[in-house]
Amino acid sequence: VQLQASGGGLVQAGGSLRLSCAASGRTFGLYAVGWFRQAPGKEREFVTAISWSGGSTYYADSVRGRFTISRDNAKNTVYLRMNSLKPEDTAVYYCAAKMSRGNSWSDYNWYDYWGQGTLVTVSS
Repeated sequence: VQLQASGGGLVQAGGSLRLSCAASGRTFGLYAVGWFRQAPGKEREFVTAISWSGGSTYYADSVRGRFTISRDNAKNTVYLRMNSLKPEDTAVYYCAAKMSRGNSWSDYNWYDYWGQGTLVTVSS
C-alpha cells in the first residue's frame, strides 16, 4: 500500500487543521493506521492510531481531547482533526499503516508502510 499525507500548513495557536492520509490499494480497510510526528531535533513520537475497522482509537496523552482520528474506508482515507493547536505541535506529521488486527499502535517499528510526511507549523 502507498500512503500520501496532506493537509499540513501554517496556523496560529488555538487554530485547527485536518490532515489526510490517502492510501492506494483495495485492502486498505484491513490496515491499522497511525499518525506520528517529528519535530526538529527530536525523535519521532506517536500521536494517535485507529484500528482497521475504525472501532478502536488510541491517543498520546499530549493530544488527547484535542485531536481526533477517523477513517473512511470507502475513500481509502484516514483523517486527523487537530483542534486547539499549540506551538509544541509543530512537526512533520507522518501516517503509517500495517495490515493487522493487532494493537502495537504506538510502536513505530510495528508499521510496514509510511507516507512522506506533511509539515504542520503552529505560530504563537
